[in-house]
Amino acid sequence: MAEGPVSFLLEKIASFVENEMMLLWGVREEVLYLRGELERMRAFLKIADAMEESDEEIKVWVKQVREIAHETEDALDEFTILQAHDHADGLYGSLHRFSCCIKNIKSRCRIVSELQGINSRIKNILGVHKTLLHKLSGAQQGLGSKNAGNTWQDALLFEKTDLVGIDEPKQQQVGWLVKGGSGREVVSVAAMGGMGKTTLAKQVYDDPEVKKHFKIRAWVTVSQSFKIEELLKDMIRQIFGVVSRPVPEGLDSMNNDRLRRVIKDLLQKRRYLIVLDDVWHLRVWDAVKYALPNNRCGSRVMLTTRNADVASTSGVESIGRVYKLNPLPPEESWDLFCRKTFQGDACPAYLEEICRNILRKCEGLPLAIVAISGVLATKDKRRIDEWDKVCRSLGAEIDGNDKLKDLKKVLLLSFNDLPYYLKSCFLYLSIFPEDYQIEQMRVIRLLIAGRFVEDKEGETPEEVAKDYLDELLNRGLLQVAATTSDGRVKMYHIHDLLREIIVTKSREQNFTTIAKDQNGVWPDKVRHLSIHNTTRNVQQNRCVSQLRSLFLFGVVEKLHIGKLFSGAFRLLHVFDLQNSRIHRFPVDIVNLYHLKYLSFRGTKIRRIPSFIGKLQNLETLDLKHTRVTELPVEILKLTRLRHLLVYHYKLESYEYFHSRYGFKIQGNIGSLQSLQKLCFIEANQGGGTIMTELGKLFQLRRLGIVKLRKEDGKSLCLSLKKLTNLRAMSLTSIEEEEILDLEHLSSPPPLLQRLYLRGRFEKLPHWIPSLHGLVRLYLKWSRLKEDPLVLLQNLPNLVHLELLQVFQGDTLYFRTGGFQKLKVLGLDEFSELTCVQVEKGAMPCVEKLIIQRCNLLKKVPFGIEHLSKLKVLEFFDMPEELIKTLRPEEKGCDYGKVAHIPEVYSTYWREGWEVNSLESLNEGENSPRRSTIILKSHDLQTRWK
Repeated sequence: MAEGPVSFLLEKIASFVENEMMLLWGVREEVLYLRGELERMRAFLKIADAMEESDEEIKVWVKQVREIAHETEDALDEFTILQAHDHADGLYGSLHRFSCCIKNIKSRCRIVSELQGINSRIKNILGVHKTLLHKLSGAQQGLGSKNAGNTWQDALLFEKTDLVGIDEPKQQQVGWLVKGGSGREVVSVAAMGGMGKTTLAKQVYDDPEVKKHFKIRAWVTVSQSFKIEELLKDMIRQIFGVVSRPVPEGLDSMNNDRLRRVIKDLLQKRRYLIVLDDVWHLRVWDAVKYALPNNRCGSRVMLTTRNADVASTSGVESIGRVYKLNPLPPEESWDLFCRKTFQGDACPAYLEEICRNILRKCEGLPLAIVAISGVLATKDKRRIDEWDKVCRSLGAEIDGNDKLKDLKKVLLLSFNDLPYYLKSCFLYLSIFPEDYQIEQMRVIRLLIAGRFVEDKEGETPEEVAKDYLDELLNRGLLQVAATTSDGRVKMYHIHDLLREIIVTKSREQNFTTIAKDQNGVWPDKVRHLSIHNTTRNVQQNRCVSQLRSLFLFGVVEKLHIGKLFSGAFRLLHVFDLQNSRIHRFPVDIVNLYHLKYLSFRGTKIRRIPSFIGKLQNLETLDLKHTRVTELPVEILKLTRLRHLLVYHYKLESYEYFHSRYGFKIQGNIGSLQSLQKLCFIEANQGGGTIMTELGKLFQLRRLGIVKLRKEDGKSLCLSLKKLTNLRAMSLTSIEEEEILDLEHLSSPPPLLQRLYLRGRFEKLPHWIPSLHGLVRLYLKWSRLKEDPLVLLQNLPNLVHLELLQVFQGDTLYFRTGGFQKLKVLGLDEFSELTCVQVEKGAMPCVEKLIIQRCNLLKKVPFGIEHLSKLKVLEFFDMPEELIKTLRPEEKGCDYGKVAHIPEVYSTYWREGWEVNSLESLNEGENSPRRSTIILKSHDLQTRWK
């Protein structure tokens, strides 16, 4: 995988060529020659990357090119640091330049010498590998696909005894095929490799009912290396064979259009079923669909694919159905595992824990269960140590055991199909530990800082990075671990076995290195280093001069950054110390000129020193959940800063509402014009100039302000009018009774999606009902005298609504037709509320309703039975009279009104708790003490405790 590093390097070289300072030091000529040679190489790298797995010579050549790209990047970055020193300002800068003059001249000579050496190496590998280049050139001209070197199919069919949990999806698929309308319909089966898509499709294809219904059937295996003319010819031969007609003369010489016409003419008046197995790209469907007539005969096309985009898009022009094949549930996984491992016998008790740990890594993937079971079946059941070794070193087993070769091929196919920029991104994710939930915004910022995101006209780097993650998700390489209530992906997860493979691949390419084993051998040159659990296993005296990223996960001992490595890591781009035991800002960081991402999230740091202003390339500073409450004025020198996160939470009620505490800063915040996210800045400082300064931050997507006063309203509104890119905004008054004056906002940010307002209103801001893109709305302390639902109910896309101390009336009325998209509703501390009424047709999509601390509300909402999609009803700290009405044995109870709701709870909280992380709020020893009475569970049984 060298195309990525080379492409990135060519972009870097382009900016260097424009720098006239290079002419003085003899660097320009070397760089220009290098650029020409790398551009020649790049023409072959795309095909070489695809072929390196099957050709050892190509693999060596790709490795050499990759090393050259990395070494060149290092040399240019070193040169950039020297240039920065040359431009130091002021008296100190002049003295510094003079004192370093001789040293820098030597360094420049060394860099020029390194570039000359690199160019000599390029000449050498081009000369030695002339035969290889001819091979690549021929492959480039002769193959129709970038993956043509890989013809292995993901079409492994399981034995009959391996089929577990297939009956229900099979019957659903059969129903979709034989029932439905008369038009052509597309049925897609989508899942990651090894999930059994082909197996399911084959079972459906061979079902007697399907055979009887479709007289013309054809099964076409597509694969990555498909050629459209061969695919169409295969289809013609199958179809003509079914109707007992000879294939047309001259078939082999027909062009694609003629082949499509032959198929269409034959199928025009017939009901057919065509299965396209293993479809990788939408271009396959685009090439075939015009050959398959929509003949109103009830014809069907069935696709199996790893790409969710292919599955969904192929059904756009026709009626389409997508079946997402899910992993096997634990019980069925265990059944299959034991059947294959112990040939139908029970698992010995002394092996059960080890076997269940191995099975957990399979995560319900049928192919993985069958393959790994095949390995274990040969193990001596008396040798517990051998079974434990498989569990501990499953990655090595996958890489070296011939019985797992097919499993590795299946999982690698999706990776090998990726374009080079996605390969780099996906390998970078190997830095996260096993079973780690990867936060979306964190990885987006990391990909940008690591320079894995290419520039795209009209899009921010954050949007491009999000597109990359979406594509990995669609291809089944990432899985969704958590979403927000409005449907946004919050957390990702990588399948354990897939992670084992990319960890190995990253290590082979010196791309990422995981340090968690004292005896583990590191590569000679480490670029991205991830330390897990402890720093005691870090090898001493290792060369880290090429290090670009450093991560610490689960490090429990107190850190001394200066002692972590014996050598400097001055080329570092990413330094992530999230949740580490560190109390002071490390002084050594001042030397990291290239640093772009710095995270102390969840640490005990209290103070940021003034020298942070020297980190001129910093783009992300994450101080979330630290003890920092003030930033030095020097932070305003960081003009490339895109994300500034300085705040922590204090939870105030059971689940949703919490207070945010931000930071103070002096000076003109408007100088940070690259900012995308600013959270949370205190308003009560600087004589009110901060509100005016905010209007200069035109790139802002997310803005959080705390401690607002009524007099800030006018200047704040003038600034908000200019922030047309805002997607999320949180505004909090200095105290509960302080007016939040937002009436001066004549035109709110048009793209606003999430709005959090904490403060008193004289009336609901008039502009809120005009926010047609709003999906989440939180209001707190509003204390309105008029029912706010009247103005809010027509927001067309509102999904989540939370109201705390918002209304001083006694009745909330949800009217017919209101809140058409709402899924989550929370009502908290309505001190005068005695009645909640829901008309039929109101909130038709609501799934979760939480009512908290409404002390006068003693009956469940009238009309709650109309909420047919309600899944969870929760009461928090509510009057006992209300809870009694839900007991079936109580006279005149309301139990019947909530009989359709799967889960009904009554929760009370014994004490408040200040937390460092909302994600860990209800986990571990730091969780608040809370008790839950399960009024009604999934099985509709009443339980009390």
